[in-house]
Amino acid sequence: MQNDIHDLGLVLDSRVKLIVIESWDEPRVLETLTGLAVRRGLNLQLWSATEGLQRLGFGGEPQGEGDSREAENALRLIKADPQPNLYVLCDLHPYLVDNPRAVRLLKEIAMAEGNFRPTVVLVSHALKLPAEVQRFAARFALSLPSEDELVGLVREEASRWSERNKGARVRTDNRTLRQVVKNLRGLTHGEARLLARSVICNDGAITQEDLPELNRTKFELLNLDGVLSFEHDTARFAEVGGLASLKRWLGERQSAFTEGKDKDLPKGVLLVGVQGGGKSLAAKAISGLWGLPLLRLDFGSLYNKYFGETERNLREALRLADSMAPCVLWADEIEKGVATGDQDNGVSQRVLATLLTWMAERKASVFMVATGNAIDRLPPELVRKGRFDELFFVDLPDHAVRMDIFRIHLVRRELEVAQFELGELAEAADGFSGAEIEQAVVGAFYAAQARQKAVDQTLLLEEIRRTAPLSVVMAEELAALRQWADGRTVRAD
Repeated sequence: MQNDIHDLGLVLDSRVKLIVIESWDEPRVLETLTGLAVRRGLNLQLWSATEGLQRLGFGGEPQGEGDSREAENALRLIKADPQPNLYVLCDLHPYLVDNPRAVRLLKEIAMAEGNFRPTVVLVSHALKLPAEVQRFAARFALSLPSEDELVGLVREEASRWSERNKGARVRTDNRTLRQVVKNLRGLTHGEARLLARSVICNDGAITQEDLPELNRTKFELLNLDGVLSFEHDTARFAEVGGLASLKRWLGERQSAFTEGKDKDLPKGVLLVGVQGGGKSLAAKAISGLWGLPLLRLDFGSLYNKYFGETERNLREALRLADSMAPCVLWADEIEKGVATGDQDNGVSQRVLATLLTWMAERKASVFMVATGNAIDRLPPELVRKGRFDELFFVDLPDHAVRMDIFRIHLVRRELEVAQFELGELAEAADGFSGAEIEQAVVGAFYAAQARQKAVDQTLLLEEIRRTAPLSVVMAEELAALRQWADGRTVRAD
């Protein structure tokens, strides 16, 4: 907090008379401003629509006529103050809409010259100023808690819980505590304290089981819904057939990403290949394997008809992904957002430029997993070496992998695997993708229910023979895809 008080004092020294602070942590903002007022010997006044102007700390009460709960009256009182006092106005901006007199009063306060004039600080969670006032305002952001502060904050909440529970100690271990602290990064002091308290008060312990709920709550606090979505259902690599090379590559880098410092962290991977080959499931499995929250970037909701809004949406999504770090960011079907072409007035090019800039400059622990099907639509700037740590090609599963995929889906549906001849099923499903194999199993279930019998080998073979896989329907496209991938990518199997 001392750094914030010092930096805010520098803003005051610049003689700016209108300061804007956007924060959800209003108590901490007021605490910081109170510290500044005490250090500078300033009279500090607080305004809200419910209480009007009132003294905060020390100093005289504002003098004047009219109800100071009315925004316009409060601004008149502030303008008439001949002293360099500090006025904190909480959630004033709604009262500036369609109120030209209030806007003008605020502008006159902001334009006032001289040392002996009041300074107004506008505080809210999100604040858009009228155009007439924007150029006279300075924006200030409170610093987020450091890792040491977060550790201290968690320990404080643990001590408070212990006091309320007759000296009982909060159960945890150093590894879990470090993970919790990492997952609290990007939150304000108040938000981090709230989450730490909820984790501890649940059962008096901080365990690995608390991490998914902690991440979900953090996501909701940061209000990421929309362009980014929080994927609650991650997967385990035991549920993914094949992809041995990808699994090995990820295993070698797990500790480097989850336990390493901010230097030389793994950046991410690009998974390209046939539809239904398991790329999306692999993205979910990376999150599950590394124990990190999974955020999905939806390019469909990214685009906006208004000029510049699409890029702004992407910047906001990437900023919020940084706030959720450490995490996995999954850009599904990335070619839909950055495809080359001139049919969209350059929007895709600007989106690509925004994404590439973030990829090159990001400091947060965000591991990006991009999946794509239409390789010919991906720009060369994105697929060149260095953007991602590796480009993996996900091909159709071979015989052994198809057996494994059948086993996974039979076990998932509580069927006795020993009753099926997996080799025969895998042979019959030559050319099938993982998704097509799953649908064959699902289709056999429907057929069994219709015939009022159990799923057996015969029903599965019937469903397989009834299916025309993409490898047949789109044989030419698949051949071209394999030709492109040869020598450019690493096989995921």
